[in-house]
Amino acid sequence: MALHHDLPIYQKAYELLKLATNVTKNMPKDFKGSIGGEIRSLCLQNIVLIANANAAQDKTAYLSKLLEQVHAAEILFRLCKDMRFISTKQYAEAVQLTDDVGKQANGWKKSAVVPESDTRVSRQPRQNSLFKSGHAAG
Repeated sequence: MALHHDLPIYQKAYELLKLATNVTKNMPKDFKGSIGGEIRSLCLQNIVLIANANAAQDKTAYLSKLLEQVHAAEILFRLCKDMRFISTKQYAEAVQLTDDVGKQANGWKKSAVVPESDTRVSRQPRQNSLFKSGHAAG
C-alpha cells in the first residue's frame, strides 16, 4: 500500500485545496466565510477521505463520499464564477482538478469492488490439456 500523500489522486486533491485557498481569499467579505469556507472545508475533507480510503479494507464508502464532495465543490466553484467572485480561468482550473480527482476516484472505486462472481471462482490456475501429460503431443 502506497502512502496516501504519494498517490496521484492525493496530489490533485491537494492542488485543488491550494487553489481553493488562493481564490477564496479575494472573495467579498460577506461570502469569504460562508461560500469560501465551505469550498475550503470540502477540499480539505477530500484529502482526509483519500487517506481513509487508502488505509481502509473497504474503500467504496470513502470513495463514494469523496465523489459526492468533489461534485459539491465543483458546484460552489461554478457559483463563484457566476457571481464573479473568481475568474473564468480560475474556474477552469478548478473544473480540471475536480475532473481529475473524480476520474481517479471512480477508477479506484471500480478496482476496489470485487464482483460477486469472482469471489466464488477458484483461485487455482487452470491447467492446459497440453501440459497434463508432461510433454507436447505432435
